[in-house]
Amino acid sequence: MDFSLPPDLADLQTRVGDFVRREVIPLENDPRQDVHGPTVALIEELRRRARSAGLFALHAPLEYGGIALSHLGRAVVYEAAGYSLFGPIALHCMPGEGDHHMLEMIANPDQKARWLKPLLDGSQRSTFAMTEPGGAGADPSLLQTTARPDGNDYVITGRKWFITSFAAADFHIVMAQTEDPAGHKLGATMFVVDSGTPGLSEIRRMDTLDDVYIGGHSEIGFEQVRVTRDRVLGEIGKGFKYAQVRLCPARLTHCMRWLGAAQRAHDIAVDYARTRSAFGRLIGEHEGVSFQLADNVMDLHHCRLAVRHAAWLLDQGEEARRETSMCKVYCSEKLSAVVDRAVQVMGGSGISHDTAVARIYRNIRPFRLYDGPSEVHRWAMGRDIMKGL
Repeated sequence: MDFSLPPDLADLQTRVGDFVRREVIPLENDPRQDVHGPTVALIEELRRRARSAGLFALHAPLEYGGIALSHLGRAVVYEAAGYSLFGPIALHCMPGEGDHHMLEMIANPDQKARWLKPLLDGSQRSTFAMTEPGGAGADPSLLQTTARPDGNDYVITGRKWFITSFAAADFHIVMAQTEDPAGHKLGATMFVVDSGTPGLSEIRRMDTLDDVYIGGHSEIGFEQVRVTRDRVLGEIGKGFKYAQVRLCPARLTHCMRWLGAAQRAHDIAVDYARTRSAFGRLIGEHEGVSFQLADNVMDLHHCRLAVRHAAWLLDQGEEARRETSMCKVYCSEKLSAVVDRAVQVMGGSGISHDTAVARIYRNIRPFRLYDGPSEVHRWAMGRDIMKGL
């Protein structure tokens, strides 16, 4: 088996890595950000630099100005971008890349021109609104938001929360339980709702551990929000099926980006261990520290192999549902452990803002929750095991 990268992909990996170190990392402490994330002004600065470097939206199809990166290509590029928490934002592969992929797969030509094209060129932003108070998210069967037909329209009523970047988005892909006029359930359906539509409101901005998503996360309400039928994505009642089109590769791209961030935390810890002395020698020469660094190298290596293998399967046309699920659980836990060890190696410096490690530590923790917490993935795999699947 040949695990070497094709020359063009290896070159792109180097270009992205150099760009992140030269253009992105110096902006990590830019004042144009708050507790909820970077401002529009900072994001546009990051994107401008990526465009100038020819690295903007590389995942986009050729007809939309990208280079149609394969999943394996994304694994390599997104890891290099993730070396800074702002790197994926600059390259336009976070947040929203999952919406890009889903619209490419299920939207009709008119919808692609209307929503996918402006998403990919960066002129608009989107959210994916599925998670709800009360449980709909990890267990989508608990979905309470409804969409009932009313003449030629649908009327959406309900609440969502942990909706990333709602405050800065131009439109929202909303999952709702479709009902007929008599109230009988027809299954979940996806709708596109513009920001500013009457009845759509932000209930509150939620305070969370992470701080790298523009606008943070919001709880939102739908009070008799009226949308036309041309805003239905795909077929009525097939929303959960389409959600898997989005979530399966999105779980993997999270792993790719956080692999880069965890590598950064490890590299900073190694530099610290090579310069800090205690008890007559460099701390990296003590087994208590060197063993932690060795564990980091092993975990990073195995996460990288897992990510690239799952990406390769997707490129072969495999569904790879179980593989991406396993990868998400494994990487979210192992990479969190890598960053945790980096903090431990660095001691007090690891929890200060003198380096990027503390911020990476705070932001990587939610990775074990979004796109399905580890327990839900394990439960689903265990269920399949018992069925002999």
